[in-house]
Amino acid sequence: MDSLFINYLYTKRILVNERIKDEKTAAEENGISAEEQFALLFSLANLFGIKIVQGAELINHEILKVVDKYEFVNVPEPFYKGFPESVKGLTEDELLYDQLLHYYITYGLGNFSSDGHSVFEKDFERIAFKEDVPVLEFTIVTEKRAEELLKEYAYNMLQGTRPIALYSMMVLERIILDYDLEVDRIASKNNAVYLLNDTRDMRFAVSLSLSDVIKMLDTIVYYGSYANKDINKLNLKNKDRKFITSLIHRLFANGKVDTINCYEKQKTWCGLLHHIHFVPEITEEKEFVDAMRSGTNRSVYSGFEKAMTEKDIRKAVQVLREGKGVSVILRNLNYLISRCETPEDVRFVIENIKSDNVIILIQLLINYSQYKKNTSSRTFTFIKHGKQVVHKETVEELIARKSDITFGQVNMLCEGIKANLENVLKNRLGKVYIEPEMKNYALPIQEGASQGGAGVLPRGTHIHIGETKKLRAFTYWEKVDDIDLSVFGLDEYSKFREFSWRTMAASQSKAITYSGDKTDGYNGGSEYFDIVFDDFRKKYPDTRYLIFCDNVFSGGTFNDAFCKAGYMLRDIEDSGEIYEPKTVKSSFRINCDSSFAYLFGVDLEKNDFVWLNAARDSLGRVAGSENMDYLIKYFSVIDIINMYSFFEMLATEVVDNPAEADVIVTNRKFEAAEGQEVIREYDFEKMISLM
Repeated sequence: MDSLFINYLYTKRILVNERIKDEKTAAEENGISAEEQFALLFSLANLFGIKIVQGAELINHEILKVVDKYEFVNVPEPFYKGFPESVKGLTEDELLYDQLLHYYITYGLGNFSSDGHSVFEKDFERIAFKEDVPVLEFTIVTEKRAEELLKEYAYNMLQGTRPIALYSMMVLERIILDYDLEVDRIASKNNAVYLLNDTRDMRFAVSLSLSDVIKMLDTIVYYGSYANKDINKLNLKNKDRKFITSLIHRLFANGKVDTINCYEKQKTWCGLLHHIHFVPEITEEKEFVDAMRSGTNRSVYSGFEKAMTEKDIRKAVQVLREGKGVSVILRNLNYLISRCETPEDVRFVIENIKSDNVIILIQLLINYSQYKKNTSSRTFTFIKHGKQVVHKETVEELIARKSDITFGQVNMLCEGIKANLENVLKNRLGKVYIEPEMKNYALPIQEGASQGGAGVLPRGTHIHIGETKKLRAFTYWEKVDDIDLSVFGLDEYSKFREFSWRTMAASQSKAITYSGDKTDGYNGGSEYFDIVFDDFRKKYPDTRYLIFCDNVFSGGTFNDAFCKAGYMLRDIEDSGEIYEPKTVKSSFRINCDSSFAYLFGVDLEKNDFVWLNAARDSLGRVAGSENMDYLIKYFSVIDIINMYSFFEMLATEVVDNPAEADVIVTNRKFEAAEGQEVIREYDFEKMISLM
């Protein structure tokens, strides 16, 4: 099985035995003795804290090697050898031992005659692992079952109406191509054009219309080798001209022609048709070319703006609803509501925003629940080409702003949107048992700029940190000279304090410790921060939030490097190991076309770790030069909607006894009965399909 699939399933806590075709003959085909099976299972538990709860009979050496590689145990080499003794005081013998210690080698070459220890250990006193860590529960499946699961994940991803992360997109593409899946629908246009551009396989055009050709053009230019990214100044390669021409002909042949929406990009269409030397083959194509070149704008937005100029709010709403659907009204709510002159107009707008687009409704509910009437410059964010684009209002935009709305209007919108959402979701799932802790988990509604990997959760998810724990954030890199890990402390008013290589020489303390980095002489470089929360709160009492980020200091993007980042939750008095696999809560690859990525944060008041995980559209080399106050909004997302409240809306009935449930939503071990479905915090695909 492809390593991409192996790694993806690992993030779902699933390991794959590629040898076994049938579970019934596992013992015969696996070729592992009972002693070896015990040793391998012990190895997983002892080094990585992984317990196999299903499929233990499928364990083999290859599986242990996969875990070892994924958990990146060779990270200790730069950690141990690269950092000064003041950070980690290991003796030369201990360093040598810990470089040699590798559990696959241990159980491949080891002597188990003495307490299950390695042959190397007789010469060295092993530092005892003494940290309290929860067990990670994994299952092992056959390759056949893994294929079934991958196809199920692909189907669910295709149902999502929002862009998925580039890592998930790569997995989706490979599943479809490798297993030759039929593609009846791709709900997200952004996902469709990415897949179509990457493969040039026309099956991915199944849900596209003619107006989407401009989105396709933008994707081709962005991901192609074009220095000029302006699609209005084209110089396309011949193969791309032919592809776009072929796509246009196909869309006309399939009747996917929405000329009225093409007027919105009329100028771009004129330039494109001229550039590709488009020759109409049928009457409808000739009429379309003439329409784009006519100079007359008949777009829905043209009629909408005319009605707004005339202050006819009801007509403007009707134009949008009839021409482009409710979703476009939802995207223009501030504009519409701010121009309403009577309460009746406001109620009319709200009555016309009933939609079945769950993700838009959730995003609007969050947006208006966090609404602040701001007389200073606002910050807007959106996702484009797998990166988070951030725009702060200019002085001119601030002066010209006319879209402010009152708090009374905001409350009316929140009530209307929530009622609509509850009505759309109700009674979809039957009886549901929901673990109370699911209130801490956010929904995957804006993951297009996120990095994927083991332990990664939706942006805004909270994980409580025990009182006796400290956070160790780490990063490791290869193929590039220097990547910097930084921490920024923000107070309630967004004033920030920087902790980085530029400032830490004067800031080292028990509260926050920085390792420094080492980049020469080894496979790569690495560095980490330790935060002891009680001490940090005492030393910096005004700081409420911590934000961790990575940036490529030496130039280029993360795509040019191999970079992993993650975090461990360590006991304050820990085992002494710099990198301890058992304590790693997440280790993920940063591979975005950017030099700047937000990793995660900490809410010091709640003592919670908070997922941020966003690649920013930036080529900045030094942290601290980018505005980041807008990130604070992600710290309170779960107070508005979370996995618990979402599945509560979906349920016919929320039950207290899991045995009575059709669906169990949990982050704990659960043995499901026949007919029951279990949804866990990392089952993004299932949640996306329900949205």
